[in-house]
Amino acid sequence: MFVDHPKEAPRPDVSAVAALDEPTRRRLYDHVVRRPGPVSRDEAAEALGLARQTAAFHLDRLADESLLDVVYERRSGRTGPGAGRPAKLYKRSTKQVTVNLPERQYELAGRLFAQAMEESETTGEPVRAVLHRKAHTLGTQLAGQGGTGVIDLLERYGFEPRQDGDAIVLGNCPFHALAREHTQTVCGMNLHLLHGVLEGLAENSLRACLAPSPGHCCVRLEPSSAPPASTGA
Repeated sequence: MFVDHPKEAPRPDVSAVAALDEPTRRRLYDHVVRRPGPVSRDEAAEALGLARQTAAFHLDRLADESLLDVVYERRSGRTGPGAGRPAKLYKRSTKQVTVNLPERQYELAGRLFAQAMEESETTGEPVRAVLHRKAHTLGTQLAGQGGTGVIDLLERYGFEPRQDGDAIVLGNCPFHALAREHTQTVCGMNLHLLHGVLEGLAENSLRACLAPSPGHCCVRLEPSSAPPASTGA
């Protein structure tokens, strides 16, 4: 029997976007990303008419949220003794921040489709067969990223798992828009992905099966002892 786990703290990307809701912080972020090079606290404060301490506080908060990267440079151009301490500078982060509510995993799906197409062109194996194999492999890899249970892992990737007796219903499809237009292809990929997750977790008490229903993911995790349903696509 599985039990629902307590809700996790907000995801880092959500926290990062929330940090930009503060007007002064947003102005500083916009200023930094528009500059051709790294920006110092003094430069940012002067440009926006802020106290240096205020600019420093908000710039550091943006860096803490990984929205800005911090670098250190000597602006004098001198080196060696007497050159002074390097200045703390800020520039756009290399991290990509994306928030979707409900959560979506379109980048993950895109990578699987691209890998399947490239391998199919090279080997001649049907694209769908390659896609299912790649999805299964990815599922086992996701399960092996750290000690966790099936509920925690499904929550991490946006499936919104909910207990339904001994089964697990997935309240959200991370590939929703794709699944609406390419149902058979995407649901088959998703099914094999979750086959891989269960295998990777050595979760033998559950099996993934196709059970489409309005407002839910097309895959449902049923007890292994339940009568067989659809397990392929």
